[in-house]
This record gives sequence, structure tokens and C-alpha cells, in this order.
Amino acid sequence: MPELPEVEALKDFLNENLAGRAIVRVLPVAVSVLKTYDPPVSALEGHRVTGVRRLGKFLDVETGDGPHLVTHLARAGWLQWKDPLPDGAPRPGKGPLALRVALDTGAGFDLTEAGTQKRLAVYVVRDPRQVPGVARLGPDPLAPGFDEERLAALLAGERRRIKTVLRDQSVVAGVGNAYSDEILHAAGMSPFKLADSLTAQEVTRLYEALRTTLTEAVERSRGLAAGRLKAEKKSGLRVHGRTGEPCPVCGDTIREVSFSDSSLQYCPTCQTGGRPLADRRLSRLLK
Repeated sequence: MPELPEVEALKDFLNENLAGRAIVRVLPVAVSVLKTYDPPVSALEGHRVTGVRRLGKFLDVETGDGPHLVTHLARAGWLQWKDPLPDGAPRPGKGPLALRVALDTGAGFDLTEAGTQKRLAVYVVRDPRQVPGVARLGPDPLAPGFDEERLAALLAGERRRIKTVLRDQSVVAGVGNAYSDEILHAAGMSPFKLADSLTAQEVTRLYEALRTTLTEAVERSRGLAAGRLKAEKKSGLRVHGRTGEPCPVCGDTIREVSFSDSSLQYCPTCQTGGRPLADRRLSRLLK
């Protein structure tokens, strides 16, 4: 799933290539992608793009006095820039193409989604806050005002595991499964640790890991074309998706805990005092 660094890079890429261009056509290909109907997608046509913003993991394409095109790429969605766009209207079918946006220059972009779980979401709204997921967003961890005291306040009273809290978009906007693993590894912290049990020193470590991990990932992605961002994300991850490989810090074997729809990776030596975390799903399979 694209997270804050990749969406930030997509925002920068689109601002360079989309801003100032007029939207000629918006062509939904997959019915499931559109989550709103008023205003219609045709209301975007004829308007010039004035800018693109990142709101958590959402992209907000602004059109001045026209509506906003807000997109959430979900787990398997992506944006493909094409210059020029293929001739002719795309055909609805079983392929990955979900929506196409054509510009007055002949260029444009496709929103695509791999797999069978169609979660890619597109909203055409007058105000981004009309999108439920945007309205619920917590603070952005890279915003200038997001300091250590703000993080401590967000964690106070949180009886959930720190991994779960970091992924909650209403607490911190933009962090998902991959970067929460990376942040906790950098902080030397167990993903199962309860958020409100963190000491002041641990909050400091977590805050520094949060800001450093995300900032470095954004810098690695900055200036890359949209098509190269996925590979850059994977190459920059130290523990996430690297089960069985040696930890780049201590050399211990990276372990995994599996859940019904996701998994987490961690280093026992760096994060849990050398103790493997319980993997209840694996335990059930072995019975």
C-alpha cells in the first residue's frame, strides 16, 4: 500500500506535470471506484488544475473554483502517468484500469488496481472534508507543528499496541503497515508494547524514529517518476517484508507475526530483548 512517503512523492510529481493543465475528460472504467455521485465526474471537465495536496494517504487534485478529485490508492492501487494517453476510450473489463483522466496536452494519468479486492476509491467533492476518511484524519507527522509533546498527548490513555496506534489514521495520518514496522525497528521498540506504557525516554525515541524514518523515505522518493516509486519503497525498507533475512543493525534473523489480512516484521534482538513474539495464527496451524 502506498503510504505517506510515496503519496508525498506522487503529489510532487503531479504538481510538476498536472498543475496549470485543463482536464478534458474523466473516464471511469470500473464502477466500484467512484464513491460519490454529486457532483458528477463530468463537473471536473473544463477546469484547470491549480495544485495537488497530500492529505494523509489521500491525494487531492484541486481545480480552483471547480470540484476536488480526491483519491485513495488503498492496498493495490497506483497512478500511471502517460504522455501521450492511448487513443480511444478505454473498455470496461477485468483489467486493472479503474479511471482515466485526460488533459488538454494529450497527456494524462490512469488509476489502476491489481487483484480482486477493489478498494481503490475516487471522490468528486466540493470540499475534501466531505470525504469520510479525510474528515477523520489525525495530525500529519511531518507537519511543522507536530512535536514530541503532541505525540505524547496522542499516546496518553491509549491501551492499544503501539503498532496498531501508529497505523490508526485518526491518530497519525499517513503511516501504514510497512512504515510502522520501520519506525518501531528504528526506535528499538516492540510492536506489541502498549502505547500508554511508554516512558518519556521511549516517547522521545519513537518521535525521533517517526520523523527520521518518514523524512528519509520522502527524500529517497523525491524527484522520482511515478513508475519508480514502488521499487524505491521496497529497496529502502530494512525489516518490513524481509522475514528470514538478517537484521541490517545486529544480524539477527528478522521474524514475522501473521494476521488474517496482514503481517508485521521485527528484529527480536533490536526490539524485544531477543524474545520472539507470539504468532497465534501460526500456532493454530501447527496444532
